[in-house]
Amino acid sequence: MVQENNYKIENFDPEVLREYDIRGVVGENINVNTAYTIGRTFGHTVKSKLTSHTIVTGYDGRLTSPSLHKALCEGLKDSGVKVINIGMGPTPMTYFAHYHFEADAAVMLTGSHNPSEYNGFKMVFNKHSFFAEDIQSLQKLLDNNELELANGQLIHKDITKEYIERVLLNISLNKKLKIAWDPGNGAMGKVTREISEKLINSENFIINEEVDGNFPNHHPDPTVPKNMVQLISAVKENDCDIGLAFDGDGDRLGVVDNLGNIVWADQYMLLLCTEIANLYDNPKIIMDVKCSKVFFDEAKKINCDPVMSRTGHSPIKEKMKELKSPLSGEMSGHVCYGDDFYGYDDAMYVGLRLLRILSSQNKSLSDLISIYPKTFSTPETRFDVDESRKFIIIDEVKERLQKEDKKIIDIDGVRVENEDGWFLMRASNTQNQLTCRAESISQEGLSKLIEIIENQLSLSGVSYKFTI
Repeated sequence: MVQENNYKIENFDPEVLREYDIRGVVGENINVNTAYTIGRTFGHTVKSKLTSHTIVTGYDGRLTSPSLHKALCEGLKDSGVKVINIGMGPTPMTYFAHYHFEADAAVMLTGSHNPSEYNGFKMVFNKHSFFAEDIQSLQKLLDNNELELANGQLIHKDITKEYIERVLLNISLNKKLKIAWDPGNGAMGKVTREISEKLINSENFIINEEVDGNFPNHHPDPTVPKNMVQLISAVKENDCDIGLAFDGDGDRLGVVDNLGNIVWADQYMLLLCTEIANLYDNPKIIMDVKCSKVFFDEAKKINCDPVMSRTGHSPIKEKMKELKSPLSGEMSGHVCYGDDFYGYDDAMYVGLRLLRILSSQNKSLSDLISIYPKTFSTPETRFDVDESRKFIIIDEVKERLQKEDKKIIDIDGVRVENEDGWFLMRASNTQNQLTCRAESISQEGLSKLIEIIENQLSLSGVSYKFTI
């Protein structure tokens, strides 16, 4: 007999059904009934299409995560599946549990890098990303009244030890490294100390280790320079070789070199490529449209075959499977290893691979990065716009630039390349924001590119001024 609970099925606010996940503001368009409904609909989908009827769940350190996760588990159980709850931890640990338990699917309850009032759900279906039309299909199940109430099972398993052993597998340091770590009070803080202590030949300095959903020290988004200030100080004060930062749920990596400079993802990806190029013959390496042109040029020089992809960890992971790529990444710090790993984004594992590479070099990280051409660029710049206008604005910009006969790459948004360099304008799939980035080989060229961006925004009714 199905046990009664206090949750109920509700229609989704269309705004929370994002491209890569389900995400919204708790108390506004996400609540415990949303979580319960996701459990019922996703559980139904898994049960009707796959065989083991087992779903792994986990949650991050946000204050709202425990109650939402409890409702999610009840919804999954009421759909008739077996639920394995691994508890609080980083998103990659839930992904790992999907493989470890040979489950049909996984759901991670996390607000990722969003502000603390947000929360959401990342889903994996049979080792594939569950995104785009898959997410929209959950509302269709409600519309068609297809859900059945059934008896499932909920069990609890702690796999922290197994996860730590797996990410450290085949990782060794050839020389001693001094490492600064900043989990940002996010979920990766649960395992950072134990991993660092097991990393032989390392001296470690950890800041903001305690998991705290208030994020009292800084917001856990390593793509924003002000969020890296504390890590930069830790690197300089302790004379570290490298600093590693994680976002709120631990699937995105930020890096600081020995001099305290931020090393962006398309730069450290080139170091990862140097190792991959020795392991594979002309491997296909995937990077998103926000990535520097320098990456594509330099990757070719070391016998890699760089492929430009649309932004988003979900489509990139699917592209990896299609191309059998051993390594992929995007500017936001989502990096996925297919080589000796599972093909999903685990910032801790990526950081450990980077440490392994660095320990085999005679040069410092800053010296290794300095060999690449110097460019002048904006950081990845994000600003709020009306949710209903964000994609329309990009379409308007594209139409105007096409009339000017600009060279446009429209894999994802609008990427324009000219004699001064390149710039990108795209709509975020996860927030009510536009994302822009520009890069040039000169400061003057960068100013010209920024002028084009600001003019195009103005023509679409958006007032924004870059600071460089």
